[in-house]
Amino acid sequence: MSRKLAFAFIPYCILAASPASAQAPDPGRIAAQKTAMAPLAMMDGVWRGPAWTQLPTGRHEVTQTERIGPFLGGSVKVIEGRAYNADGSVGFNAFGVISFDPATSKYTLRSYALGYAGDFPLELKPDGYVWQIPAGPGAVIRYTATIGKDHWREVGERIAAQSPPVQIFEMNLTRVGDTGWPAADPVPMR
Repeated sequence: MSRKLAFAFIPYCILAASPASAQAPDPGRIAAQKTAMAPLAMMDGVWRGPAWTQLPTGRHEVTQTERIGPFLGGSVKVIEGRAYNADGSVGFNAFGVISFDPATSKYTLRSYALGYAGDFPLELKPDGYVWQIPAGPGAVIRYTATIGKDHWREVGERIAAQSPPVQIFEMNLTRVGDTGWPAADPVPMR
């Protein structure tokens, strides 16, 4: 078998071996996922604005961008965050997928950043969302986003034990346009 053919064959072998592959698509489940994603449509598009994060060396200011769109027929939300330093270099890049599980009625954010990955509970609010990540024994970092028609503000706070929350991040973005990403321009059949 040629190397090219073997590489193309690998995903099908994995799919055939996975327990989920024995199940047929569930139109009701997919419809429930699409319905649950509808409130997150306010995030779709391209966003840009000032942001800062508290580093051990002090406050670091960047221009934050976000590119967000629906995927898999609108059953998941795909996010790319990119922060630019003052000199134009990329200072931070992250990728995320928000999904909804109809069996538990819960949202999850799968995040990839800084060489790490994880699944984190995401709670929808009428005007945004809240999610948090573990940050050591007895500590979390909580991100709270408020999203309006063309404005997105997100604040990150470190919360440890009995101490009051300490703000370590803030971004204030303005929606600058639409995007067909990630569903646009798929590889054609021929």
